[in-house]
Amino acid sequence: MSDQDTLDLAVQSNGDALDLGTYAQRAYLEYALSVVKGRALPDVCDGLKPVQRRILYAMDRMGLSHSGNTVPRPVKSARVVGDVLGRFHPHGDQSAYDALVRMAQDFAQRYPLVDGQGNFGSRDGDGAAAMRYTEARLSKICGLLLDEIDEGTVDFVPNYDGSTQEPRQLPARLPFSLLNGASGIAVGLATEIPSHNLREVADACVALIKKPNMSAADLALHIPGPDYPGGGQIISSPSDIADAYRSGRGSLKVRARWKIEELARGQWQMVVTELPPGVSAQKVLEEIEELSNPKIKAGKKALSQDQQQLKINLLAVLDGVRDESSKDAPVRLVIEPKSSKVRQSDLAHMLLAHTSLETSSSINLTMIGLDGKPVQKSLLQMLQEWIEFRQSTITRRSQHRLAKVLDRAHILEGRQIVLLNIDEVIAIIRESDEPKAALIERFALSERQAEDILEIRLRQLARLEAIKIEQELKTLRENQAKLEDILGNPATLRRLMIKEIEADAKQFADARRTLIQEEKKAVAEVKVADEPVTVVVSEKGWVRARQGHGHEAASFTFKAGDALYGTFECRTVDQLLAFGSNGRVYSVPVAQLPGGRGDGQPVTTLVELESGTRLQYYFAGPGSAQLLLASSGGYGFLANVDSLVSRNKSGKAFVNLAEGETLCAPSHASGASGSVALAPATHVAVGSVGGRILTFEIGELKTMTSAARGLMLLALEAGDTLAGAAAYTRSIRLEGTGRGGKAREETLEIRSLNNARGKRGAKGKAADLGFKPSRITRVE
Repeated sequence: MSDQDTLDLAVQSNGDALDLGTYAQRAYLEYALSVVKGRALPDVCDGLKPVQRRILYAMDRMGLSHSGNTVPRPVKSARVVGDVLGRFHPHGDQSAYDALVRMAQDFAQRYPLVDGQGNFGSRDGDGAAAMRYTEARLSKICGLLLDEIDEGTVDFVPNYDGSTQEPRQLPARLPFSLLNGASGIAVGLATEIPSHNLREVADACVALIKKPNMSAADLALHIPGPDYPGGGQIISSPSDIADAYRSGRGSLKVRARWKIEELARGQWQMVVTELPPGVSAQKVLEEIEELSNPKIKAGKKALSQDQQQLKINLLAVLDGVRDESSKDAPVRLVIEPKSSKVRQSDLAHMLLAHTSLETSSSINLTMIGLDGKPVQKSLLQMLQEWIEFRQSTITRRSQHRLAKVLDRAHILEGRQIVLLNIDEVIAIIRESDEPKAALIERFALSERQAEDILEIRLRQLARLEAIKIEQELKTLRENQAKLEDILGNPATLRRLMIKEIEADAKQFADARRTLIQEEKKAVAEVKVADEPVTVVVSEKGWVRARQGHGHEAASFTFKAGDALYGTFECRTVDQLLAFGSNGRVYSVPVAQLPGGRGDGQPVTTLVELESGTRLQYYFAGPGSAQLLLASSGGYGFLANVDSLVSRNKSGKAFVNLAEGETLCAPSHASGASGSVALAPATHVAVGSVGGRILTFEIGELKTMTSAARGLMLLALEAGDTLAGAAAYTRSIRLEGTGRGGKAREETLEIRSLNNARGKRGAKGKAADLGFKPSRITRVE
């Protein structure tokens, strides 16, 4: 587009110029709506996107639909694509062919709408053959979408160049938006509608027609959940499924189904026969290969401890896996255990936890509604709107049929008149210059009746039989009465709708493929023996674990220039916490720490730090232990170790720090300490760098479970900062720097601490320490 064209578009009809922001906004919105309504989202009426609707309609016009017992002969897919592009869909040929291929894949659609001949791809990701090789015709079930297309049931709109007409929707006799589902990404919107069982959906529609005020709970009795083309098992709870259907958005856990085949001499093998949606046998094989033969991650020099441990755990139960899928068995993945002594549940759990044999399936019921707007709907709303659409199509179909019945009856009534006066009619036709006008005048016929009589051949006119005309008229009047009853009586229309839904369900229904049975999600668990261990952390962040308790600090050696940060007597089932300067907390299971008498391993290699972040403090202990966390800004709170633990190596944001603030050393408030239970702290002591101290009861603090700033601990004077906070029962230790940079420390007993007693958030009392404190710790 030229600059002049852009300027022309940016001018309104009244000559006022648009500012660039308004013009860009309008242009983008138009583009977004075009993508949403013209490409990506299905219609609630027929469940089709525009390209799918155009393909099916074009194939129907080409004579590729089933008619009675007549089975159409398939044609080359290239011919179908060419007709679709030329008449309805002026886009890329590959995109149209891809849509045709998907409608023919029985592993992608629950009820394929296209009957494909040739290679239309596989569930393992193999692509379809080129369109010049494959052939296609409409499947029989597609008649539910197209049989009533010529009976005035839906609106037609001009195609892209106005040379012909195309249907706005197809007159679906069942809600295909649920039967086959849909998947698509638009601009700012996405949809992920799973497929469902035809019998269940039909029963739900019938029940909803009979009881329009049906609740979502009643609807769940008819539609318990999705029914995927590849089967599998939904392990989510009924409440989770109901919540997803109620809100229109959710995620279900789906796992593969397998069987155990017994072999000779007590051997056995696990055979996977059904996979979750979107998962192929090839993908599972690749995942198992990656687990058993892991690659070094980018930027790393060696395999991580997690990779090594997972490899060991997998190879301890798995001997081999092979894909025996074939035409007779679409999915047959054979998994052999390391030995017959491996428990079947252990092998299954290992694979479910670490491969796509168990995965999540999204639900996002976003579609174009009856009002033409893209909206996320509940399952109940989807069915209600489709029922409203189906009532409309039956009404329009009945009106169309009634008009044809009345027109035919009108013609036959004219023929009856002719039959009674056939000689006179023949004479008028033979002798009159204007036979049409003469017939109308003589027999009081309408123009339509007169034209019909003049168009009849003479031999047909002579052979008109009164009995046949009377019989046909009788049949037409009976049909007229039925159609008028449908149009005039809502109850009759509902009964007809139910009857047709039940007939279609009887013809096309099949058994449910996906099992719905609640199970616990498979979680990767490493069994760890609960043993005493001492975690040793150096000042430069090197960590190691020594078996047992009671080690002398002097027995630990460190690298040159490094020294002891601290030792933590805990258990192998506990967690090591590392506190970053950014307020994030990083956790590493104690069982994964390096052992032995060496220097250990840097904690930074076990976690993933943000750029510019450094680790400041450490703690190791059980999940039940409680810590006091504070910032230099004077705020703090309590938190349990369980709340601080994260499965992500990137840690967990937990202490909200304002600009310029730093994290104070955490204080152990309660919980086990080694083999001895630590008495719960009763009070909190806080001190500032300026030398002010305040103590208060620990009950004045809040226990937080997620990221927080906490409550004010000490009212700081201008320019002062918090040196630290410690939970205590009897005494605390203040550490700092005196004159000449000399390290100083002082222990305050309970008597001295009581002199600084006050309410949380007070200013506290000045202490004559002789040095500036930088850290406060608990002393037992």
